[in-house]
Amino acid sequence: MSDEADERALEDAFRAGEDAALAAVYARWSSLVYTLAVRSLGDVGDAEDVTQKTFVSAWTGRSSFDPRRARLSAWLVGIAKNKIADTHEARAKVRRLQEQLAAFGRQDEAQEEPVDLADTLLLADEISRLEPDAQKVMRLAFFDDLTHAEIATRLGLPLGTVKSHIRRSLQRLRTRLEVTDAARRA
Repeated sequence: MSDEADERALEDAFRAGEDAALAAVYARWSSLVYTLAVRSLGDVGDAEDVTQKTFVSAWTGRSSFDPRRARLSAWLVGIAKNKIADTHEARAKVRRLQEQLAAFGRQDEAQEEPVDLADTLLLADEISRLEPDAQKVMRLAFFDDLTHAEIATRLGLPLGTVKSHIRRSLQRLRTRLEVTDAARRA
Protein backbone atom coordinates (compact mmCIF):
# COMPACT_ATOMS: atom_id res chain seq x y z
CA MET A 1 0.00 0.00 0.00
CA SER A 2 1.30 3.46 -0.85
CA ASP A 3 1.62 6.35 1.58
CA GLU A 4 -1.34 7.99 -0.16
CA ALA A 5 -3.47 4.88 0.31
CA ASP A 6 -2.33 4.56 3.95
CA GLU A 7 -3.33 8.15 4.66
CA ARG A 8 -6.73 7.71 2.97
CA ALA A 9 -7.35 4.55 5.02
CA LEU A 10 -6.41 6.45 8.19
CA GLU A 11 -8.73 9.33 7.25
CA ASP A 12 -11.60 6.89 6.61
CA ALA A 13 -11.01 5.11 9.92
CA PHE A 14 -10.84 8.46 11.74
CA ARG A 15 -14.11 9.64 10.19
CA ALA A 16 -15.68 6.30 11.12
CA GLY A 17 -14.77 6.93 14.78
CA GLU A 18 -12.26 4.14 15.28
CA ASP A 19 -10.31 4.71 18.51
CA ALA A 20 -7.14 3.29 16.99
CA ALA A 21 -7.37 5.87 14.22
CA LEU A 22 -7.54 8.68 16.78
CA ALA A 23 -4.43 7.32 18.47
CA ALA A 24 -2.66 7.08 15.11
CA VAL A 25 -3.71 10.58 14.07
CA TYR A 26 -2.55 11.98 17.41
CA ALA A 27 0.77 10.14 17.21
CA ARG A 28 1.32 11.36 13.68
CA TRP A 29 0.35 15.05 13.96
CA SER A 30 0.34 16.10 17.62
CA SER A 31 3.96 17.27 17.45
CA LEU A 32 3.11 19.49 14.47
CA VAL A 33 0.14 21.03 16.29
CA TYR A 34 2.17 21.46 19.48
CA THR A 35 5.06 23.12 17.59
CA LEU A 36 2.70 25.57 15.89
CA ALA A 37 1.12 26.42 19.22
CA VAL A 38 4.32 26.85 21.20
CA ARG A 39 5.86 29.02 18.47
CA SER A 40 2.82 31.27 18.34
CA LEU A 41 1.99 31.37 22.05
CA GLY A 42 5.47 31.07 23.56
CA ASP A 43 4.11 29.08 26.51
CA VAL A 44 4.41 25.33 26.93
CA GLY A 45 1.28 25.01 29.08
CA ASP A 46 -0.87 26.95 26.64
CA ALA A 47 0.59 24.94 23.75
CA GLU A 48 -0.31 21.71 25.53
CA ASP A 49 -3.86 23.00 26.07
CA VAL A 50 -4.17 24.01 22.40
CA THR A 51 -2.92 20.59 21.29
CA GLN A 52 -5.44 18.84 23.51
CA LYS A 53 -8.29 21.13 22.42
CA THR A 54 -7.37 20.65 18.75
CA PHE A 55 -7.62 16.88 18.91
CA VAL A 56 -10.74 16.89 21.06
CA SER A 57 -12.37 19.28 18.59
CA ALA A 58 -11.22 17.20 15.63
CA TRP A 59 -12.55 14.01 17.19
CA THR A 60 -15.92 15.46 18.17
CA GLY A 61 -16.25 17.21 14.81
CA ARG A 62 -14.84 14.41 12.66
CA SER A 63 -18.09 14.10 10.72
CA SER A 64 -17.41 17.55 9.23
CA PHE A 65 -14.04 16.45 7.85
CA ASP A 66 -14.23 16.16 4.06
CA PRO A 67 -11.16 14.50 2.48
CA ARG A 68 -12.17 15.95 -0.90
CA ARG A 69 -11.63 19.48 0.44
CA ALA A 70 -8.42 19.00 2.46
CA ARG A 71 -6.00 16.46 3.79
CA LEU A 72 -6.47 15.45 7.41
CA SER A 73 -3.21 17.17 8.36
CA ALA A 74 -4.35 20.47 6.80
CA TRP A 75 -7.73 20.19 8.51
CA LEU A 76 -6.00 19.65 11.88
CA VAL A 77 -3.72 22.65 11.27
CA GLY A 78 -6.81 24.76 10.54
CA ILE A 79 -8.40 23.69 13.82
CA ALA A 80 -5.11 24.37 15.64
CA LYS A 81 -4.90 27.87 14.17
CA ASN A 82 -8.41 28.61 15.43
CA LYS A 83 -7.54 27.31 18.91
CA ILE A 84 -4.34 29.38 18.92
CA ALA A 85 -6.31 32.47 17.90
CA ASP A 86 -8.83 31.75 20.68
CA THR A 87 -5.97 31.55 23.18
CA HIS A 88 -4.50 34.85 22.00
CA GLU A 89 -7.94 36.47 22.32
CA ALA A 90 -8.44 35.01 25.79
CA ARG A 91 -5.03 36.35 26.82
CA ALA A 92 -5.98 39.78 25.52
CA LYS A 93 -9.22 39.69 27.51
CA VAL A 94 -7.36 38.67 30.66
CA ARG A 95 -4.82 41.49 30.12
CA ARG A 96 -7.62 44.02 29.68
CA LEU A 97 -9.34 42.75 32.82
CA GLN A 98 -6.09 42.82 34.78
CA GLU A 99 -5.45 46.38 33.61
CA GLN A 100 -8.95 47.37 34.69
CA LEU A 101 -8.50 45.66 38.04
CA ALA A 102 -5.09 47.33 38.47
CA ALA A 103 -6.58 50.72 37.59
CA PHE A 104 -9.40 50.07 40.04
CA GLY A 105 -6.81 49.14 42.67
CA ARG A 106 -4.86 52.35 42.01
CA GLN A 107 -8.06 54.36 42.45
CA ASP A 108 -8.66 52.67 45.79
CA GLU A 109 -5.07 53.35 46.87
CA ALA A 110 -5.37 56.99 45.87
CA GLN A 111 -8.45 57.33 48.06
CA GLU A 112 -6.59 55.53 50.87
CA GLU A 113 -9.70 53.74 52.01
CA PRO A 114 -9.36 50.60 54.08
CA VAL A 115 -10.29 47.28 52.51
CA ASP A 116 -14.06 47.06 52.37
CA LEU A 117 -15.19 43.97 54.25
CA ALA A 118 -18.40 43.89 52.21
CA ASP A 119 -16.40 43.74 48.96
CA THR A 120 -14.21 40.97 50.37
CA LEU A 121 -17.29 38.99 51.42
CA LEU A 122 -18.91 39.62 48.03
CA LEU A 123 -15.80 38.34 46.27
CA ALA A 124 -15.61 35.28 48.55
CA ASP A 125 -19.29 34.57 47.86
CA GLU A 126 -18.79 34.85 44.10
CA ILE A 127 -15.75 32.54 44.26
CA SER A 128 -17.83 29.99 46.19
CA ARG A 129 -20.22 29.84 43.22
CA LEU A 130 -17.47 28.61 40.89
CA GLU A 131 -16.84 24.93 40.18
CA PRO A 132 -14.69 23.23 42.87
CA ASP A 133 -11.37 23.22 40.97
CA ALA A 134 -11.80 26.86 39.94
CA GLN A 135 -12.64 27.76 43.56
CA LYS A 136 -9.38 26.29 44.81
CA VAL A 137 -7.38 28.08 42.13
CA MET A 138 -9.05 31.45 42.69
CA ARG A 139 -8.75 31.28 46.48
CA LEU A 140 -5.03 30.63 46.17
CA ALA A 141 -4.69 33.46 43.65
CA PHE A 142 -6.77 36.07 45.52
CA PHE A 143 -6.38 35.25 49.18
CA ASP A 144 -2.94 33.60 49.28
CA ASP A 145 -1.53 35.81 46.49
CA LEU A 146 0.19 32.85 44.77
CA THR A 147 1.50 32.97 41.21
CA HIS A 148 0.09 30.71 38.49
CA ALA A 149 3.13 28.43 38.77
CA GLU A 150 2.85 28.23 42.57
CA ILE A 151 -0.83 27.33 42.30
CA ALA A 152 -0.08 24.64 39.71
CA THR A 153 2.59 23.15 41.98
CA ARG A 154 0.44 23.28 45.11
CA LEU A 155 -2.60 21.70 43.43
CA GLY A 156 -0.68 19.33 41.17
CA LEU A 157 -2.35 20.76 38.06
CA PRO A 158 -0.81 21.64 34.68
CA LEU A 159 0.08 25.32 34.44
CA GLY A 160 -2.17 25.76 31.41
CA THR A 161 -5.12 24.36 33.35
CA VAL A 162 -4.51 26.83 36.19
CA LYS A 163 -4.33 29.71 33.70
CA SER A 164 -7.54 28.54 32.03
CA HIS A 165 -9.36 28.33 35.39
CA ILE A 166 -8.19 31.84 36.29
CA ARG A 167 -9.12 33.29 32.91
CA ARG A 168 -12.61 31.79 32.88
CA SER A 169 -13.21 32.61 36.54
CA LEU A 170 -12.11 36.22 36.14
CA GLN A 171 -14.49 36.59 33.22
CA ARG A 172 -17.37 35.18 35.29
CA LEU A 173 -16.47 37.27 38.32
CA ARG A 174 -16.17 40.41 36.27
CA THR A 175 -19.60 39.91 34.72
CA ARG A 176 -21.23 39.18 38.08
CA LEU A 177 -19.47 42.00 39.92
CA GLU A 178 -20.32 44.53 37.21
CA VAL A 179 -23.99 43.60 37.57
CA THR A 180 -23.75 43.86 41.38
CA ASP A 181 -21.95 47.21 41.18
CA ALA A 182 -24.51 48.58 38.72
CA ALA A 183 -27.33 47.49 41.03
CA ARG A 184 -25.66 49.18 44.01
CA ARG A 185 -25.31 52.47 42.12
CA ALA A 186 -28.90 52.43 40.88
